[in-house]
Amino acid sequence: MGREHLFRLLELIDQTNYSFILETNGILIGYDSSYAKKLSRFRCVHVRVSIKGTTSQEYAMLTGAKPESFSLQLKALKNLLDAGVSCHPAVMLSFSSKENFQNFLDTLKNIDLRLVNEVEEEYVFLYPHVVRRLKKAGIKPKIAYQPNNIPENLI
Repeated sequence: MGREHLFRLLELIDQTNYSFILETNGILIGYDSSYAKKLSRFRCVHVRVSIKGTTSQEYAMLTGAKPESFSLQLKALKNLLDAGVSCHPAVMLSFSSKENFQNFLDTLKNIDLRLVNEVEEEYVFLYPHVVRRLKKAGIKPKIAYQPNNIPENLI
């Protein structure tokens, strides 16, 4: 969705009692703080920043993107909070060690302590098409769940 299209949609939603959850990897918001400032004009929006992995190396493995762009997702959270935009991080943990996750939480703490309490944990669910894609990519999750055995707190 293009930026101007999003802003027009948010203008319409702001005229209702509905809320809009914008799910994004945060790259554009981290790169350009004016994006967060523009989002702050809308009372209806909450931003869910979907972060793949807890380190730049995990991020690069999972996305194929340059490792250094991982920091833009964290910068997005800071930009959103600085602009007064409701947001939270959702982080893919299936490929992360406990130590990396703890370091990630420490990084969030340095941005804003509230983020640590609002982390939404994501894990891989091993549907047949997901298993095929993981195998093709040559990556194996440390933690994953079969579709018939997903923990209640993840549903």
